[in-house]
Amino acid sequence: MRNKAVSIFVYVIVAFAAFGLFTQLFGNTVAFLSRLLISIGIGAVIFGLVYFLLIRRQQPSGRQRDNMKKYKQAVKQSKSKYGHQQSAKSAGSAYQKTSQKKRNPKKASHLRVIEGNKTKKKKRVSS
Repeated sequence: MRNKAVSIFVYVIVAFAAFGLFTQLFGNTVAFLSRLLISIGIGAVIFGLVYFLLIRRQQPSGRQRDNMKKYKQAVKQSKSKYGHQQSAKSAGSAYQKTSQKKRNPKKASHLRVIEGNKTKKKKRVSS
């Protein structure tokens, strides 16, 4: 019952606001538009101050930005080389993924085979 009363009160307030807006728009259009433009200008000034004083300080600058750009590039390169890991949402799905996972047939890129003479044996002294 209380929620219904609150919602009716909100609808009445919105209706009065809409009525006032229309009467100002049709009754005194020039003053309404000038107030609207002044309000938009004040809002833009406040947004600009908040942006330049608070938000811009939190963003990295200079060397930090370059390091962040290099880090993001390295992450992108690593993902393209090794593929990105998807985190499991639940323990059950993690078990299914590990059991169904197949081994990658490619050889690891950081290992290499050293060719050598395997047929020759060293002469060892037996005692």
